[in-house]
Amino acid sequence: MIVLPSRTPAVSGTFYPALPGRLRADVRGFLDQGSAPPKRALGILVPHGGYMYSGATAGAAFAAVEVPATCIILAPNHTGRGRARQGGSLLVDTSYRTPLGNVEPDAELGAELQKRAHPLLIEDPLAHAEEHGVEVLLPFLQMRNEAVRVVPLVLGWDDWERTRRLAHVIHDVIQGRDDVLLVASSDMNHYEPAPASTDKDAAALERIVALDGEGLLEVTRTRHISMCGRVPVACALEVARRAGLGRAEVVGYSHSGLINGNHDRVVGYAAALIGT
Repeated sequence: MIVLPSRTPAVSGTFYPALPGRLRADVRGFLDQGSAPPKRALGILVPHGGYMYSGATAGAAFAAVEVPATCIILAPNHTGRGRARQGGSLLVDTSYRTPLGNVEPDAELGAELQKRAHPLLIEDPLAHAEEHGVEVLLPFLQMRNEAVRVVPLVLGWDDWERTRRLAHVIHDVIQGRDDVLLVASSDMNHYEPAPASTDKDAAALERIVALDGEGLLEVTRTRHISMCGRVPVACALEVARRAGLGRAEVVGYSHSGLINGNHDRVVGYAAALIGT
């Protein structure tokens, strides 16, 4: 058996508990708030903030969907670090360590995506080293499927052409499979008063529900919606649209002001099923 090197957690103890028992209890509590049985879907939109703020909304997303053998996680590059010239950073030669254990990569699927998307995607540990957009979602996946494998992608561009190109590669590689879930990691609008921010989030969610990835990038640009994972979400929407699926379904929404009482400067969080 080959033992892969593991990525050290970057935000354990800050974004989420470092103690395994506390982490399990918190994630279980967020997941248990879901009321409907999980559905099969092509993908989900899930927030990646600190659990204090976005945990309940993330739990709504993960509780609403069946988690199969493999998840392709699409996350933004918050740090700006990385060696990928075209901005697509893959990590399939390394496992992701969390307080609940290691999450192993689906190396075969990752290698196929890299081969077909090259040079848009390259193996790039630097982009993943301190990026939280993948890491904070993993304990939820582990609690829903302890044997889950991942293909984590950190995307560092903002244009539709590369987004569309990657989406078409992902569609072609997973077409006909029912054992892969796309996990699009994103918070919504950042640091505006709650009324303005929720209005902007509603405009973005309208494009998400319509599976309109290009429209999502356009509305976030024209309305200055600071949705950090707009490219990961737009990519997942385009995969669903190309697969001929219907709409997305919003299953949760909140913002930080509902937790800390500060409604003058909020961050929005949304949960949605994509292509049910």
